[in-house]
Amino acid sequence: MAIFLVVVGLGSLFVVLAYTAYNTTPYSIGDLQNPQGPAGQTYQPYPPSQTVSATAITLDQAKTIAQQYVQSLGNPSLAIREIMEFQYNFYVQYYEKDTGIGAFEMLIWKQAPPYGVMGSGMGMMYGYGRVVTGVMMPEPGPNMMWNTKYRVVNSGMMGWDDQGVSTMPITKDKALQVAQAYLDENFNGAKVEADASQFYGYYTMDFTISGRVAGMLSVNGFTGQVWFHTWHGAFIQEIKMD
Repeated sequence: MAIFLVVVGLGSLFVVLAYTAYNTTPYSIGDLQNPQGPAGQTYQPYPPSQTVSATAITLDQAKTIAQQYVQSLGNPSLAIREIMEFQYNFYVQYYEKDTGIGAFEMLIWKQAPPYGVMGSGMGMMYGYGRVVTGVMMPEPGPNMMWNTKYRVVNSGMMGWDDQGVSTMPITKDKALQVAQAYLDENFNGAKVEADASQFYGYYTMDFTISGRVAGMLSVNGFTGQVWFHTWHGAFIQEIKMD
């Protein structure tokens, strides 16, 4: 797909994407329906010894889990950019300190979301039929399907290689335009936040309604496809780490 985009040229690409990308159906997520995970990988949440929790965790506890996780990776260039608390989960965004580029996105589930909230084809976290609360898991959607550098590895958590593509045909400004067009069509009065985070292969940004965070979406940096994050629920609070 990337080769084709180079051939047609950026000018033609933007003309097509600006009018068609934002109302397409998200990619099929068939891999997430495999109980063993993509390519037969067995999924193990972090911390692996933790089981389903009947007690809701706090933002401070989520912060501790997120910090312990990044320390366990043994990669000093990775850090936490932000933690957002939503109705169903905590969203944790990691980034590369040396480049400033987003690395990957993780979730710490507070409760199992209602049936169907994961979106068409999403299943429930690798087909387990439920999410595991109080533990960290890779966020589904763009984080798993579009990230060209950081991927789910045999442990079920995030690994990386040196082949990630940081330069994308669709710039951050164009991604914001595409995202706003999607919001205009689907959410009355919604405004995309300008501080979109660039990842390897896509951008993720929040949007507001009446000045308050109302949700999150991602834009593919090669195709312009929009993916609305249906699994968060209502926004509660957030902390910026670095």
